[in-house]
Amino acid sequence: MAKCDEGYICQVCGEPVTDIRSSDLYLRYIIGRVPLQALHHEPEVHLQCNPALAQFIVDDNFPAVTVNDDFSKSQMDDASRLREEELVTRGWRRLQQVRELGLSVPEYPLSAESP
Repeated sequence: MAKCDEGYICQVCGEPVTDIRSSDLYLRYIIGRVPLQALHHEPEVHLQCNPALAQFIVDDNFPAVTVNDDFSKSQMDDASRLREEELVTRGWRRLQQVRELGLSVPEYPLSAESP
């Protein structure tokens, strides 16, 4: 069976990732950490199942995530933390809009003019 026929299963919790707005994979694609050609080969994870990335989403519409280990953003210098928060939050906001904007997958990634 093709992967698209199986759906995308979270590699952490084993549940399907049914909504792109909760997809760690597509957030990483939007912020430039996964190339388009790798989308069908990379594992899928719910955002809440990847706290190391989710902790950088700073938005009233996303529940704050705290990491209490070596991957905590509190271990970073302020400038690096702020850059990561800006990028990941901007990417998350874009992820929330891609369907409503009517974009094709190659248009998902952030650009200078992306909302």
